[in-house]
Amino acid sequence: MPERVVVTGVGVVSPIGVGMEAFEQALRGGRSGVGPITAFDCAGFETRIAAQVDPGFDYSPYVVPAKAVKLMSRAAGFAVAAAAMARRDAALPADGVAADRLGVSLGASGMGPADVDMVEGEIAAVLDAVRASGTVALDVPAFARAFRARTNPLSMLRGLPNIAAAHVAIQQNARGPNSTITTACTAGTQAVGEALRAIQRGDADVMLAGGADAMINPVGVLGFSMLGTLSRRNAEPERASRPFDRDRDGFVMGEGAAVVVLEREAFARARRAPVWAELAGYAATCDAYRITDERPDASGALAAMRGCLADAGVPPADVDYVNAHGTGTLMNDLMETRAVKEFFGQRARELPISSTKSMLGHMLAAAGAVELCASLVALRSGFLPPTINLDTPDPECDLDYVPKVARPCRIEAALSNSFGFGGQNACLLIRRC
Repeated sequence: MPERVVVTGVGVVSPIGVGMEAFEQALRGGRSGVGPITAFDCAGFETRIAAQVDPGFDYSPYVVPAKAVKLMSRAAGFAVAAAAMARRDAALPADGVAADRLGVSLGASGMGPADVDMVEGEIAAVLDAVRASGTVALDVPAFARAFRARTNPLSMLRGLPNIAAAHVAIQQNARGPNSTITTACTAGTQAVGEALRAIQRGDADVMLAGGADAMINPVGVLGFSMLGTLSRRNAEPERASRPFDRDRDGFVMGEGAAVVVLEREAFARARRAPVWAELAGYAATCDAYRITDERPDASGALAAMRGCLADAGVPPADVDYVNAHGTGTLMNDLMETRAVKEFFGQRARELPISSTKSMLGHMLAAAGAVELCASLVALRSGFLPPTINLDTPDPECDLDYVPKVARPCRIEAALSNSFGFGGQNACLLIRRC
């Protein structure tokens, strides 16, 4: 039987707070992190709102040497900061684990360069090429020359999906297993799950695991808007993310990162580490159906939940809380409600399930990791995070979604769900130690 794995440290950079104290206060207070987009001029966009990390947050103090910041994307900077916070929370000193027994597993965007300055540089190069060629047709050699003149070659590395995990490893001297998961909205959850597996296989004693994303840029916002998935409630940003509500009109993009420290239980106990909870179960499945649609019968999500609890050896009756994927799209909320009803049976009516995306927005590759942290806070501090903006429940979404305000509750075991584009499904189960 695999050795138990525990969570000993947590670090969060989110639209509702940086650091666990601020994050918990915002969850308890039901505070929305959604507002008008300030990262770029989005005049004329159909969606002009997002959940952004506080512009005043500076991740450079977490980077050594400081000049390495220039090589980091915004998402990588978030990940480095969250990892440093998590390690500090775990009270794991530099010599507390052998470097080759410390690994990294991160969920990341697979969509290439994401930062606004990089997008601006590419656009400027295109314009230079058009001016040089004297035609509106793109002259590729002219673009290459213009792009080379405008671009620091090292900055191109910022767009590689694995760079966030590489920077975390460099900053933390983590020379063990290093992996990047790019499964869209499930990436953070799967990264934590695969870190669990790495420890269970004996490949590492400690893993830094989580997810990071920062897609609030013209290409990211326009891309999801063209798919018809984003809310257009621009006049009421704080009320725009409304999972399970009858009047929901799509999700709100978010950004940030979350990292947890996972350890073999015996290793953690031997060094008397603080323990948040046991990471007891993990499972991942694929719908193999359509790129943007879940299977209407919710069979893929159902299989992931069933596999996760089986992995943990926990019966459905012992789950006290479900942190829902809960995007606020018409299809996802119905599918997830259907899956919960099917899996938990009659008990689904009394089981609290909430969507913290109502406050955080959808943080894409970071979403599952941040939502796991929300579940850890809920378990340790004894409350249920609310689903805010749930004013008029959808008649087909008829479960207890902890509407509007947080609720006291002792949680012994919590399930965290993630479902993403491409039919990806992943679940994690934590329980009190």
